[in-house]
Amino acid sequence: MLLLVGLGNPGEKYARSRHNVGFMIADALQRRYGRAPFRGKFDGDLAEAEIAGEKVLLLEPTTYMNESGKSVGAASRFFKIPKEDVIVFHDEMDLALGKVRVKKGGGAAGHNGIRSVANHIGPQFRRVRVGIGHPGEKGRVVGHVLKDFDNADQAQMDKIVDAIVDAMPLLIEDDDGGFMSKVALIVNPPKPKPPKPDTKATGEPPSHKEE
Repeated sequence: MLLLVGLGNPGEKYARSRHNVGFMIADALQRRYGRAPFRGKFDGDLAEAEIAGEKVLLLEPTTYMNESGKSVGAASRFFKIPKEDVIVFHDEMDLALGKVRVKKGGGAAGHNGIRSVANHIGPQFRRVRVGIGHPGEKGRVVGHVLKDFDNADQAQMDKIVDAIVDAMPLLIEDDDGGFMSKVALIVNPPKPKPPKPDTKATGEPPSHKEE
């Protein structure tokens, strides 16, 4: 059984902020794959779901971002889920908006929610890093992540969340590369090839090879 964790801050004040991308994804997964609504448990909101024929748990820690690991640790210990089977969805400033990357283990890269989870269960869990872009200056970071998306960026993020939900069966089946490729293809589909010129419309005769 997998534990899928969306990171964010509780409350309407933060609901549409960049730091709450993880909650947005977990909510969308519950709507698509959930067997029951979220209920309060393990210092968070927990729901059961089924994806690609596998039972999974969805968790949104309600401890505020900096203490997310408390909730993740409690849930993973209770259900005896090893850290390798924990997947955490979170915002990533080092990626441009629209980029989604999966990695296993590593450092927190300044993300306090990831640092807290690693402190409670160890670093060897999978992370789905969802780009929100960087404000450009260190002093603007806190305001950037806690600020709501503007309308254009929110529309883009909604598209990204939908793509992640569509591609989730690949992630559940440990096909991280396939998952990232499918998300990228949905978010940025290839441009259609231009139609071949209509010789009848242009009046140009078809070309013939000389014999």
